[in-house]
Amino acid sequence: MKHPLDKFVFCPVCGSKHFEINNFKSKKCQNCGFTYYANPCAATAAFILNDHQELLVVRRAKEPAKGTLDLPGGFVDMYETAEEGMCREIKEETGLEVQKLQYLFSSPNVYLYSGMGVHTIDMDYLVRVKDNMEVHADDDAAECLWIPLSEVNPDDFGLTSIRNAVIRFLKSINC
Repeated sequence: MKHPLDKFVFCPVCGSKHFEINNFKSKKCQNCGFTYYANPCAATAAFILNDHQELLVVRRAKEPAKGTLDLPGGFVDMYETAEEGMCREIKEETGLEVQKLQYLFSSPNVYLYSGMGVHTIDMDYLVRVKDNMEVHADDDAAECLWIPLSEVNPDDFGLTSIRNAVIRFLKSINC
């Protein structure tokens, strides 16, 4: 996989072709002096549990990893906090409204999008929802499933970052 800065040929400020590697995480324009830093995008994932100790998972409706299991979540939009992004993504994918969020942990990730590796920082949350019986798949989710924690298999999750988060979560609750 190429470095994300390889896709940027022209300076975004002045349009110069003299937009050159400055260091591992930046390019600098030799004409106007602008330096662009390739920082990670923010992304979220939700561990939603019900009263029966079941985890809500979604089946991915789109590539990458279409058809595999995933956690509700996605990219944080501009002008949105990570918590607002988490609540929005849950509502979009499951129809559920968040009652309480508890930050768990984060992980670096590279998400393949349209053939380009997008570096992200994935922030994982333990989430309580208002009414977990009114769940329905929408947006990026083809289906929603409640799986007993004792039956959650990390190998069923198609994205490496989510699989690793599931392993980490299950270890933290001694499952």
